[in-house]
Amino acid sequence: MQQIIYIFSGLGVDKRVFNSIDFGNLNVKFIDWIQPLKNESLENYAKRISLKLNAENPILIGLSFGGIVAVEISKVLKIKSIILISSAKNKYELPKTYRIAGKLKINKLIPNSILKKQNFITNWLFGIKTKSEKRLLKSILKETNPGFLDWAICEIINWKNEYNPENCIHIHGNKDRIIPLKNVKPDFIIEKGGHFLTVNKAKEVEEIIKNNCG
Repeated sequence: MQQIIYIFSGLGVDKRVFNSIDFGNLNVKFIDWIQPLKNESLENYAKRISLKLNAENPILIGLSFGGIVAVEISKVLKIKSIILISSAKNKYELPKTYRIAGKLKINKLIPNSILKKQNFITNWLFGIKTKSEKRLLKSILKETNPGFLDWAICEIINWKNEYNPENCIHIHGNKDRIIPLKNVKPDFIIEKGGHFLTVNKAKEVEEIIKNNCG
């Protein structure tokens, strides 16, 4: 039986950010986000969404927030390996300012309308430059559920995980502004890669995935 690969996209983005990656003969399945329950923890959310995964020993690919969810799923499901893209393996790989913001609940003071619109701030954060990338981000952010956005940001900055997943492959760009390279210990560093690696550095990410999922 062919190896099943489950893919989790990032916060506020969907599988369109993987459109430039040719998975070839790999058996990939994109997992859509489910709506979080009221006051639901990330750990419980991961358990609920893991019910969508029915293959034995799958490979998980997680982009950004999707990588954080994939790490949590790896605690409750037996998996073959996990590939993180522009993400973090544990809470210490996230910027310390995020953890401080979580403790002070600063996120509650920032309207998510700022993050729901593509603008010069989001372009800078994601490392976006071309018109097509701007159009893609604008479309994705516009369609993002604001309630999910609020919940996910809160869970990211309050992430408690200290566990490093086994059989983990970490891909990161050296120009990532959301999770700076200095915070993480990746296995593969993409030169001039920002947080939008799967879009503007797709071929390099594609090669790593194929070499590690065959």
